[in-house]
Amino acid sequence: MFFFFAAWLLFSPITLWSKPPRPPRDAAAEAQAEADLAGLIRWLLAGEREHELIELPFAAVIRATTGHAVLPLDKTDATDAAVLAKVSDGMDEVLRRMNAPDSPARRVKRINEASHFFENAMQEVFDALPGLHCEFSPNPQGKVQRSGYPDLRVTETASGRVYYCDPKLLEAHSKHSSFRTFYFEPRVETNKVLADARHLVVGIAHNGDPGDEVRFLGWEIVDCSGLKVRLKAEFSASNHDLYQPGAIVAERSFDPNAKPAAATPAAAATPAATKE
Repeated sequence: MFFFFAAWLLFSPITLWSKPPRPPRDAAAEAQAEADLAGLIRWLLAGEREHELIELPFAAVIRATTGHAVLPLDKTDATDAAVLAKVSDGMDEVLRRMNAPDSPARRVKRINEASHFFENAMQEVFDALPGLHCEFSPNPQGKVQRSGYPDLRVTETASGRVYYCDPKLLEAHSKHSSFRTFYFEPRVETNKVLADARHLVVGIAHNGDPGDEVRFLGWEIVDCSGLKVRLKAEFSASNHDLYQPGAIVAERSFDPNAKPAAATPAAAATPAATKE
């Protein structure tokens, strides 16, 4: 069922994440599109199918949306084992840099802002490792795109194997939290999964303290070939979509520098009539 649903979302006329130009439709086509949308909403709301939206194989999502395979990392394979050892040594160096007194990651106001510095450090360190080439994952046009999954593309130069790496910061005691921390949004134009590859999330634990008191305590590398993900269905609109001239039914401008009008004295209270 999942594969049919994923293919339908990707290629149906009401695909939610692409905006191709559409020719004018006749009444029958409009009615069919509305019926398709209603069918999608009923599918999302159907209680008996809820499990299909909660434990979706990430590998199947990537295959359906990009056409590429999520390959398991095999620690008994010589190439995989060598890459894992090099990346592990690289992460030791990254944490040494990020824990240094002059580290930019220790000057951020919010810990999430440190992710950018980890991405930069990991790209630089991994690319300097012998036998590896690391770059920020390009999109289909070959342009570097920092937003979206995955952040880094590591290539083992001898074999040509690709390893996608995505750093995630987490507070040390929150590893078993149920809050969402991993996101993948399929988009045709900006998809960055361009090869069959091993997919690795690098979790970086910190102590949760603010500013220069933050310390990065360790790292874990997760093989995502067996990851199960959830689909959160939501419908959104931009300000441009909302504030269309034909949809605004009332408006008023306000001058914050204008002097307030004189207060009107409250009317005297009228005594209640007394029943005889």
